[in-house]
Amino acid sequence: MKTTNVKWDLLIKNALVFDGSGHAPQSIDIAVLDGKIAAKGIQLPAQYADNLIDASGQWLMPGLLDIHTHLDLEVEINPGLHEAVRHGTTTAVIGNCSIGAAFGAQIDNGESALVSCFTRVENIPKSVLQKVVKNITWNNTQAYLEHFNNIKLGPNLVPLIPHSMLRVQVMGLDAAIQRQPTPEEQHRMAWLLEEAMNQGYAGFSTDGLPFHYLANAPHKDKRIPSQHANNIEIKELLDVVRKYDRVWQTTPFTDNILLTAWRFLFTSGRLYKKPLKVTALSALDFAMAPKRSTLFILRVAKFLNSNLIRGNFHFQALSTQFRVWANGVDSPMLEELPSTSRLIACERDDREGRKKLLNDPAFVEQFKKDWYSGRRGFTWEHFKSKTGLGAPQYNVVRDIYLFHVEYCPFRPWQGSTLGSIYHRLKDFLVTGQGTVNEEEATLFNKHFLDVKDEADFFLQILRLYDTDFRWWVDIANKDHSMVKRMLRHKYTLPGFNDSGAHLTNLAFWDGNLITLKIAQEESLQEVSRQINRLTKKPAEFFGLDIGTLDLGAQADMVLINPTALASYDSAANRQMIYSEIFQHQQLVNRSDGVVSGVWIAGEKVWSGNSFTPILGKQKLGRILLNSPVARQGTNTHQPQLVGDNVKKAMPSKKELDTTV
Repeated sequence: MKTTNVKWDLLIKNALVFDGSGHAPQSIDIAVLDGKIAAKGIQLPAQYADNLIDASGQWLMPGLLDIHTHLDLEVEINPGLHEAVRHGTTTAVIGNCSIGAAFGAQIDNGESALVSCFTRVENIPKSVLQKVVKNITWNNTQAYLEHFNNIKLGPNLVPLIPHSMLRVQVMGLDAAIQRQPTPEEQHRMAWLLEEAMNQGYAGFSTDGLPFHYLANAPHKDKRIPSQHANNIEIKELLDVVRKYDRVWQTTPFTDNILLTAWRFLFTSGRLYKKPLKVTALSALDFAMAPKRSTLFILRVAKFLNSNLIRGNFHFQALSTQFRVWANGVDSPMLEELPSTSRLIACERDDREGRKKLLNDPAFVEQFKKDWYSGRRGFTWEHFKSKTGLGAPQYNVVRDIYLFHVEYCPFRPWQGSTLGSIYHRLKDFLVTGQGTVNEEEATLFNKHFLDVKDEADFFLQILRLYDTDFRWWVDIANKDHSMVKRMLRHKYTLPGFNDSGAHLTNLAFWDGNLITLKIAQEESLQEVSRQINRLTKKPAEFFGLDIGTLDLGAQADMVLINPTALASYDSAANRQMIYSEIFQHQQLVNRSDGVVSGVWIAGEKVWSGNSFTPILGKQKLGRILLNSPVARQGTNTHQPQLVGDNVKKAMPSKKELDTTV
């Protein structure tokens, strides 16, 4: 096709282009005009471009989707969402796990339901959340969408309606955690949900994880509102989601397998005439039940999508080891034990409250029961623990030989496992010396002489150091081969990254890059397939008009250096930084050099090792709605095919089969 005299804003030449389709990559050039893909072809003329980038030896692909984030609140004070963007994320799904800001702060008697839900579920300090609540001016789903017109968004956002907040909106917080709705309240919830579907929300989220507790008194022993709904309520709400062909995001009731199975069957097209799109947490290979738990999860997905059930069901998969940090007991993992959840319910600065519990004989007895449950003897609890089919506490790693000390006021312990320290303590208690040095012997003599077992040992460390003691453990995905199997399974979607949540506990911001790194170990064919699963496939699943480099598509693009990707070590590149925005510590990843460039709507926001000045200062992304209007776009120019596009520069079969 003959070119026109239109001047392109940007021309990227010589990259190996993955267009998101999953097909073989092409060595072509890409031109951008007015934030859209304007031309594709071989040897596009450089004189037509205001800006030229030579991307030789690099991969160009659509911007990556992060399908499970909790960036709902951060975006209100940090609209650039820099920590997500630097790893190639140009679109993030928000409103997951039944919590989000679609209905505002929902303040009653001076307390915000939003703060009460987010604090413990996502391990975000109240001081951080209160900064957001002060900025909230809306109280309904339409006003929530409209307020983004005044926010200088970096990446695009995909909003879900959060069930916990929907319940609070209709019933009030007290009623939402104490009773079922009246028929009028039930219909009101369905009406509000349908109104939101008409407004273009991509779906609806619920929650079932039994360790998701409220954080405000007097409800600290109560689970978040979504978990109090019965099947009648859930079905009526999901009928609305099914009607509009939207997505249901859910987390299972891990303490009630039968209820979870019943709920998962809502995906069935055979039972309910039309399949319901479901994305559920999560495909993980639990350390306490390796391989068995993974195989069970994948078989469940296969069954739900079988011809017998006719579902449209996908588990979300994490691409890296599930490494969880804790400051004392401040960890999402320890919410799963009834005893330690009582410690976590104390306010963060309430050291005396935690110490009082730790010295309570009844608490100590309960903790020991939790600690050893399913770990001793040939009991039914032991069987459930080994198979991964039991209550959630059976999947909590309680092996102190796997607990790694990152920071401790007693500095010699840093870098050790708790198990190795406990082993020295046992020797010391028996021999009076063992292998300890004088400094450690003094500590043991002063504080650890009454320790009888490893549970006592862990409790004594908490008494001494509280949240000043920082440690980590891998609770899942330690077997690389099983991770690869989950990522490649047809009924999973990569992207259980939890970005924006668990401020000091998790750092999976780079999860999508790790998915590509794992694919790169196999072949370019697998890279192309996984790029499809990180771009076009989830975009289609959520009904979004992004995820490709098609002509006329929004120019959300990522340029990756495959050599840097191959040598990238995520575990070695996690850092604890002080966030000026949060005025709080935050655990992050640093993949600088792997992602050479990120563009949102044609504007460059990341350039290899630094952000461009416009990120967070200029509106770039948009709220992505599931509606015909949202998918039409507003092209102001005619996209062009330039050059010999019939004879596309395809890598040879030998090149495609070569492992990078």
